[in-house]
Amino acid sequence: MRYEITVKGTLDAKWSDWFSGMAVAVDALEDGRSLTRLTGQVSDQAALRGMLIKLWDLNLTLISVTCAEAQEESDDTELHVTSG
Repeated sequence: MRYEITVKGTLDAKWSDWFSGMAVAVDALEDGRSLTRLTGQVSDQAALRGMLIKLWDLNLTLISVTCAEAQEESDDTELHVTSG
């Protein structure tokens, strides 16, 4: 399945290998902050969980996890996590 994971902050493209070859793209926001998007194929739920654990270990704030293929079928597949 193809996923897009968005986190607060900036990850350099060199992290792609650590995240199983996912593409790393940084979006600069108007207020000077940035978001990083990891996009690519994830073999199964265990692999997805492993990526989320790596993001946790890096102390990055998770913004969203979207399954692109399921998104085409239903708008109910997106998970949003907010911090307080």
